[in-house]
Parts: sequence; C-alpha cells; structure tokens
Amino acid sequence: MTFTIGLITASLPTYFPDQHGVYDQAVAGLEQLARAENARLVVAPTVPMDARQARDTMAYLQAEGADFVLLLHGGFTMGDVARALAAYDMPLGFWATPEPVHEGDIQLNNFVSLNMSMSIARGVRDVERHPVRWYFGAPDSPALVAELRETIRALTMRKALRGARIGVVGGLAPTFYNMAVREDELFSRLGVEVEQIDMHLLTRAMAAFADDAVAEECAAMATAAAVDGVSDEHMALSARMVLALRSLAASGDYDALAVSDWPALQQDPGFYPGAAFSWLEERDRMPVASEGDVMGAVTQLVAKTLTGKVGCLLDMTSPQLAEDRILMWHGGGGPLYLADGPARWINHPMMGRGSAEGPVFGAIADYRFAPGPVTILRVGGSGSSQFAFEAQVVAAPESGFSGCRGWVANFVADGQSRSAGDIVGAVLGHGVEHHFILIPGHWQQTLNEFASWANLAPLEIVPRGGSFARPNL
Repeated sequence: MTFTIGLITASLPTYFPDQHGVYDQAVAGLEQLARAENARLVVAPTVPMDARQARDTMAYLQAEGADFVLLLHGGFTMGDVARALAAYDMPLGFWATPEPVHEGDIQLNNFVSLNMSMSIARGVRDVERHPVRWYFGAPDSPALVAELRETIRALTMRKALRGARIGVVGGLAPTFYNMAVREDELFSRLGVEVEQIDMHLLTRAMAAFADDAVAEECAAMATAAAVDGVSDEHMALSARMVLALRSLAASGDYDALAVSDWPALQQDPGFYPGAAFSWLEERDRMPVASEGDVMGAVTQLVAKTLTGKVGCLLDMTSPQLAEDRILMWHGGGGPLYLADGPARWINHPMMGRGSAEGPVFGAIADYRFAPGPVTILRVGGSGSSQFAFEAQVVAAPESGFSGCRGWVANFVADGQSRSAGDIVGAVLGHGVEHHFILIPGHWQQTLNEFASWANLAPLEIVPRGGSFARPNL
C-alpha cells in the first residue's frame, strides 16, 4: 500500500513565490519526506487561479491516486480556490511559508491567505467529519517536517483501515456485551468490513491438514520458544489451529481475525488456542484478537500500520495505585518479539480449573515484556472513540501472572504526567472496552492526529476525582 501526497501550488501573479524559491524548496522537501515515509508525491502541473482551475487540478490529483491534498499558498491565493478544494471529502491541508523579508513591499502575503482559506473551508465542509489541517513553516523547518510526517503516518493508518476485512470466528465470547460492535457503524465510520464465520468451518479445517505439515509447524514453534510441559497432542492442536486460521485468512482475504477462543474450542477439539494466536501474530504478523473482539482486531490493524508489527492484546488486570503502577496481562496470545528474554510455551492455567470436568489444557506464550517505553491504546465505540496513553514497562517485586504480562508506570497522556489512579479512573469512568493493545515506543502524538483524521473522539484522562461513569461516550 503506497500513500500518495498531492501538492497544489497557488498564488496570484502579483506575488513572488517563484522568485524566492518557495515552490522548488517545497517540492524538494516533500520529495525527501515522502521517500523517508515510503510515500509518493504528485505535483499538480498547473497553478489554479479560480474555482474551475482548482477543480481541474483536484481531478488530476484524484486520477493520480492522491490520498491527501496539500494546498501551498505560495503567495496570496483567491478564496474560490480554497472553497472549491474544501468541497471535496479528500483529506486536505493548507500550507503557507514565512515571508522572506519584513520590510519594503510585501512579497508573499500568504499567511493572510492561509487564514482566509481556513475560514472559508468551514463554510462548505463538515470539518468534524472531514478535517482540514493548517501548516505554517519553511520547507526545511524541523517542526514543519515533523508535523507533515505525523500527517502522513496518521493518514496511512486511516487508509489501511478503509477496505480492511475482519473475519469473526464463532462470534463474541459469552456475556462480553461491552465488546459488541455495530458492524454497519464501523463500516460507515472507518470503512472496516466484518464477516461472521461458523466455528465448525474452523474445527473441520483443523482436522484436514496432513501430519507432516503439522509436524513442520510444531518444529518452527518449538524453535522460537521452548515447550515447557505442554503435551505433543496439544502442541499439534496448536499447529493445526495455526494452519487452519492461516488458510482461513488467505481464502477470505482477511486482514485480521477475531476468534472466540472459549468455550466452544474446549469442547471440540478440546484445547485452548492461545499459542496459535501468538504464532500467527509473531510469524505472519496477522492480528488475531481473542474472545471475538472486533475492535481489538481493529486496534491491532492500527498498531500494525503504525509500527510494522502486531501489538499485544491485554487486559488491564491489577492496578497497584499506591505504588503507581498497573499490571497489563493476558492469557498468552501475544507476539513473541515483545519478550524480555526467551519465551516459553506452557499449559493454559485456568480453563476448566476448579470444575468437575477438570482442567482443559492448550499451549500459551509465557513471557514478561522487555523494559522500555510503550503506548497502550484502544479504538472503540464501533469506530467512534480512541483511548491512548504512554508509559514505561518497569520492574516490580512480583513478576505478574502466567501469560504475556508486564508492569507499566510513569504514565503520560497528551504530554502531561498522570498517575495510575488517573488512568484507572479514565478507563472505568469512560467505560473503555477491554482489551487494550500494547506497542513498543511512544506514539500518542501520531495517534492523536490519526483520531482527528478518522473522526475518533479522544477519551480524555482527567485527574481522579470520583467513581462515576462519565456521560457522552
């Protein structure tokens, strides 16, 4: 998938962007940035002076596959150019550069034009659903380059979701009402298509694979992580699940899967599939959200586009508010690259535990996260909201529960330090749907820009002060 930037240069002939190299410098700077971000720059061949020419220019860029159109006010630009461009649903940016001198005759007068264009856009465009972003700075300004880089990354994430397909195997886990998704709304908002798949198609496919293919997959899994106490039978079932889900994703052209990993699979074929999810996320970079969590899968697609790898789907499991840290954990379905040292395949510790039937095993990944910066996020509300914060994986006296886990602390949201209590208060007050996705690095600035372009309402973290649900999710 290539992201394409369309550049329109505009000015009245009574101003002098050419003489001051505004256009040449802008094109050179954007080409360098596009190469760095694996994007493509298309420059409109003409300078529009009126609405008709602006529409012709937009038609040219649309034909070239532009995903984002940037109008550079090289000099003062008539308002009908901005108005014509703003009438399109295309993601749009308006840019002006600083004046080259500040005495004598004015050379560009382009900031006034930028001001006018941003104001005009509101008259013809729903800027809540279809934002227009302004930029002001020289083409080689580090601050401007950083802003444009964030835009390219955020809009690439948005583009990756539009047309994405998620296969849901077995539906939502029983009683997990908070993770139910309104599929039409998700499609309308983010362009993500959801398709329901009968669990029996998966289990029948598992049984059909040849033993040598199963043995080969088992060997690859055992090379990546040590098998610790898991029976050959359950490792083989994990491998069969990998092969079945891989085939299912390929045949259905799915970008991600959401699988109800309990309780049906404990009845037939009689195991827990966490290791299969881990292996697909590690080896294939295929997001597999447990418990039929569609929005977890959507968030994984966001994470994958942002970082190039799948994140780890987790519960916010055990806050220790006095120690200002939170344990993020899940039962062993995360990719192995996040581990601090070698990971293990172990038996799932909980399925059937304490029941008359006894435990039902199946391999899961067991590891602790490597220390360092992380971002934790959730796209929710059937594509209407986003929750995100930054933190650090830190050491604690206890290692955390068996599975994929780590203690996080040193919380930051929107550039402000926060406490564990603030984070917990926001999660519970907003009713943020578990699960959360953990990814390495600090990414909230890019995620905030993504939320703006994708029309996601940011769920703000406010200082802890009460234990009530917040309105207007």
